Amino acid sequence: MAVHVPFRLLLMHRLVTVCPSSQRQAKYRDMLFKVSRSGNEVRTFSTACVKCNNNEADSSESSQPRTELTSRRALLSRSRRPLSPLERISSLLPQDALSPEVMQLREQQPDEDTNIQLSVMHSTQEESGHKVSVNEVNPETFCAEDAEAEANTPSLHHDERQAWPTLPGESLLSFGELLMAEYRKKRRVEFRKMFQLQTGVRLQSSWGTIPHEDMAGQPAGRFLKTSRGVPIFIRRASLEDYVLYMKRGPAIAYPKDATTMLMMMDVTEGDCVLESGSGSGAMSLFLSRAVGSKGSVLSVEVREDHHTRAVSNYKRWRASWSVRRGEEWPDNVQFHNADLCTASSLLAGRGFHAVALDLINPHLALPAVIPHLHPGAVCAVYLANITQVIDLLEGLRCSSLPLLCERIIEVPVREWLVAPALKKDGRYCTRSTPILDGELRQDDASDEPDREEDPDPGFGTVPYIARPHPEQMSHTGQTSIHF
Repeated sequence: MAVHVPFRLLLMHRLVTVCPSSQRQAKYRDMLFKVSRSGNEVRTFSTACVKCNNNEADSSESSQPRTELTSRRALLSRSRRPLSPLERISSLLPQDALSPEVMQLREQQPDEDTNIQLSVMHSTQEESGHKVSVNEVNPETFCAEDAEAEANTPSLHHDERQAWPTLPGESLLSFGELLMAEYRKKRRVEFRKMFQLQTGVRLQSSWGTIPHEDMAGQPAGRFLKTSRGVPIFIRRASLEDYVLYMKRGPAIAYPKDATTMLMMMDVTEGDCVLESGSGSGAMSLFLSRAVGSKGSVLSVEVREDHHTRAVSNYKRWRASWSVRRGEEWPDNVQFHNADLCTASSLLAGRGFHAVALDLINPHLALPAVIPHLHPGAVCAVYLANITQVIDLLEGLRCSSLPLLCERIIEVPVREWLVAPALKKDGRYCTRSTPILDGELRQDDASDEPDREEDPDPGFGTVPYIARPHPEQMSHTGQTSIHF
């Protein structure tokens, strides 16, 4: 018996294609439409102190709502101006404590932003309508108006139902599919949930809700805003996501362990595999995909509640897959509620290319399994701790079974956080060429003019910070027995 402890470092990075959202483009499109529509009626507002022209009091009634709008914008811009040091200090003190000199200074302090008086000057009325001449635009007021209008306007994808271009083989989201919703803040996942797209249901979260009708008919991998304006990333659930977030009874075989066991057993399309310990059905799904439509999987579970849960999870994934791909997931798994140690009639006349055991005492089931294994077949045993591994080896020693323990391995997965280095103002840090001679460096800096920093540095000029993720997955143990 040989025990091998391999160690390899494999760095992988998962990239998800993000569908470009049209909400921002539609917003700018509406803004351009407003500008083109009001091409004959240009309105801007000056923040300078201008006295009103009383001779214009006889203007048309259509200009009165416009004047009221400018007044509201002036008040809004006035509330956003910065306070002077005198106003800051005096606002913290009660009015009775202020001296007459301070009150006089406050009244006499020149403040153009506070004493804004708007003057709307109308030119002669022509065929195109009234023309209003102005000096400059208040961007804050304009953005506030757009934000208010956007909040009162229904979502674009809900009303217009744009026809999204699709690639060959691509399909839009439809009811019945399993989706994943994610929200990340500062490169960390704050919210993640798997759900099924249904009619009349909303996605609930602490950051707001999204109606499922707004997701149907949209391409996968795009951001949708909640009722509170928080962008949530919506994508289709992979088999790994489904296994991790599906309803479960017992602990599952994690995807990192299941893929390693598949490599140990060398499962290919068309194989016949025996699984004992269906659990929640995680390993059954991975085996079903590995053997394909030409193979078969026999899954045995001794507990009835675990058996029911595994069958339910298996059917739910198959139903979602048929809606997603338009074709049936292979129905190649046979679930049985029985004890493998006494299920000789169930295994009669069957031969298996590989066996996957997820049991507390797997050495008790091996005598019933060995007569049905092909010569040279691999039995992969999934164990949670090293104590169970010792019990398995002791059981093999006492039973004298023709088995060879090939290796005992642990499959660690270490997540990393890798991000570009940023300054306090949010700009990228850039690499600087080291200069050994400090005096020469000062001379060069004094001779050369100050160069402006590039807001978008080129490739290879930004340093990165890499560190392990603070939340890591716990370890598991595995044993591969080969005879």
